[in-house]
Parts: sequence; structure tokens; C-alpha cells
Amino acid sequence: MNNLRIGVIGIPGKWSTEVLADKLEAKTGYRLVIDMADIALDLDTKNLYANGINLCELDGLIVKKASQVYSPSMLDRIELLRIAEASGVKVFSSADSILRLVDRLSCTISLRNADIPMPSTFVTENIDQAIVAIKKYGSVVLKPLFSTKARGMTILESSQSDEELRQALESFKTNNPMMYLQQKLNLSGMDLGMVFIGGEYLCTYARVSQNNTWNTTIHDGGRYEDYQPTDELIELAQHAQKSFNLDFTTVDIALTDNGPIVFEVSAFGGFKGALEGSKIDAADAYSHYVLTTLGKK
Repeated sequence: MNNLRIGVIGIPGKWSTEVLADKLEAKTGYRLVIDMADIALDLDTKNLYANGINLCELDGLIVKKASQVYSPSMLDRIELLRIAEASGVKVFSSADSILRLVDRLSCTISLRNADIPMPSTFVTENIDQAIVAIKKYGSVVLKPLFSTKARGMTILESSQSDEELRQALESFKTNNPMMYLQQKLNLSGMDLGMVFIGGEYLCTYARVSQNNTWNTTIHDGGRYEDYQPTDELIELAQHAQKSFNLDFTTVDIALTDNGPIVFEVSAFGGFKGALEGSKIDAADAYSHYVLTTLGKK
């Protein structure tokens, strides 16, 4: 056991947050779970506090979850961590890396700039242009730029009248000025979560739909299963996550009639899929990676 002090930024009481804190406590004897809602920044002293603890005096911080809900305010929370990094605290993953992934559009553009295969995607603030894209694609998923687990997503069909589409888009645009439309593909009721730690491949699990919903999320009734990917699939996922420089990530991939496509690279990939699907203790593997990395400082 070493004497490193590492805090876990997450949601107190949530399984992934608590299990990671448990793993670190078993290895270091120190346990600290931090809700970002409790963090305060004093710019005069350049210190970051939470519940009376100066986070700038810790050896490391692991960002498991910055908020229960994805929103632009999450970007502000991540910005605060740059103060801890400037003081010499190692943050897993770095604030700059996470900032590039909170906004769906930022992640998408980075992936396409790296020539990663993705579903056909159209982004606009113009409703007329959005309707043209829907007619072209046939069926689309209208996605908020800040969301997870398919929350807030809407299916629109080219068979709907222009007036029906206009009304749906105007309603969506009220809270989402930039409209992100992605062609809906046949996923055969399954997609994959490919897990990486420190850029190295760990495992793959499948999310399998158990009902007639269009998505496979566990939130909507899907279940985790093991999946053994080909070397080509691992290479694709490795390439997708490489440019983001994340310490822990899950690459979401779907197998379509036209080959594999990448939906996103996650800054807050979970541990449950790896454990329930692949029987891999990703929380233990991640805590080991963090301690090994800090031990080399």
C-alpha cells in the first residue's frame, strides 16, 4: 500500500464512482469522493476547494463523472480542473481532453477530421436546410449536442409532411439552436462499447436491445453481453480514441450493412458494461493504471 492521495470526481452514491473510490482505498488507504457541485475556486490563491479539502494538494484526481446531466455548464466545471493541473495535480483524463468530448459536435468534427467512419450527419441552425437533409436521409435521429444515453433524441421521417417536420424542428430548436441530424441506420439491435485505458485496448462489450426501441441503451432496457471483436475493429476503435489522449474511454461502435461506424468517443465511459458484459474489472484496472502512472512521476 502506498500513501498517494487521489480524489474521485463523480456522483456520490453512484456505483461507478463508489467502486472506483473503493479500489483506490484498498490500494492506498485514502478515500475521497468529490461532487463538482461542491467545488469552489479561489483565484487569488489559485486553490480549488471541496468540503474543506484543498484539491491542489492532492497527488491526483480522477474524473469519473462531472455532472449527472450533460449541459454547457459541464464545460465550466471541467475548466475549474485546469487550476489543479497548473498546481501539479495529475488529472485523469486531462481537462483539455475532456473538454473536447462533452459537446457532441466537437467530438464529431474531431472524428471526421481523422477520417473515422461515422453515420451521415448534417448540422445546421436553418430549419429549411434541416428538412432537405431529412428528405435526403429518409430517417434521422435528431440529437442534442449535450446528452447521453439517448436522452432528448427524436426520430424524424421523410414520410412526415413538411409542416410536421417544421413543427418538430422548431420545438427541438427552442432548447437546441444548433440542430444535429444523423442518418438512422439499421443496427440489428446491437452496438459495441470498446474500452481503452491509457490508449491500450482492454475489452469489448455489446449493448443488446431487449424490446422494439430504436436504441440499445441500458437506460431503455438493453442488456450487456460479451463480444469478441476482430483485429480490424480494435484497430478502428484505437484510431478513433487516439487523438483525444484520454486515460479511460469507451468507443461506441455499430456494425452496419456498410461496415462498422463510430458514434462517439466517451470521456466518462462506465465500468458496468465491462464487468457485466466481459467479466472484466475495469475499475480495478483503471486504478492500477493511475497508481502506476503517478508512481512514475
